[in-house]
Amino acid sequence: MTIYERLDANKVAIDAARPFEGETLRQLREYYRIGLTWTSNALEGNSLTEAETKVLLEDGLTVGGKPLRDTFEAVGHAQAYDFMFTLLRNRCITESDALTMHRMFYRGIDESGAGRYRDRAVFITGSKYSVCKAERIAREMEKLFAWAAKERDKKKQNHPVKFAAQLHKRFVFIHPFIDGNGRISRLLMNAALIQDGYMMAIIPPILRQEYVSLLELAHKDDSPFMDFIAERVLETEREVMRLLHIPLPK
Repeated sequence: MTIYERLDANKVAIDAARPFEGETLRQLREYYRIGLTWTSNALEGNSLTEAETKVLLEDGLTVGGKPLRDTFEAVGHAQAYDFMFTLLRNRCITESDALTMHRMFYRGIDESGAGRYRDRAVFITGSKYSVCKAERIAREMEKLFAWAAKERDKKKQNHPVKFAAQLHKRFVFIHPFIDGNGRISRLLMNAALIQDGYMMAIIPPILRQEYVSLLELAHKDDSPFMDFIAERVLETEREVMRLLHIPLPK
């Protein structure tokens, strides 16, 4: 059985336990609100621990001795995460959605750059590949979301998890914002996953080196990156099944 067959078998088992409602739905959303916010920020160097992120988001208590920016990143990411769930009933993700997510994430850090494409060149440390030129960003973003809409309209499309991984990769290769590109790309990927009824891909900081290396390799061969994302979705499926006492398929 391939990893994608395992993903689908688990999805069938989870779907049988749906709909998640009331307290169960609230707890699941809050559980991953903290988990995704902490891991996604930690991948980018945010110093808050998972426990500190939980205290900040649940109790509104800031952590002494930590940079103020780290607090803004956690609060902003959590707000963008909440927005992601407003897209749940759609089966499309738009350029406007990406801009809204970035505005929510970044406005506490730099209001002038929040929800706006960068107007200057940037480069990714450690990568031998250049990102999109600033003057081409608007056009490339338009093409990206046209591709996404067309891909989902296909009767015989890629597996939904592969599509989500592709959306992540293509977005981060454009690198449209001055900062926050990785976090927005992961939110977009997870929005696509939950729209198609799959669990989210959570990438813990311990896997950062593998994640970064596979993204670099994806310039030539993105199959290992897509399989990596599939493994992360599979892990979340297993976790949800454990939390809800859903038996694993035989």
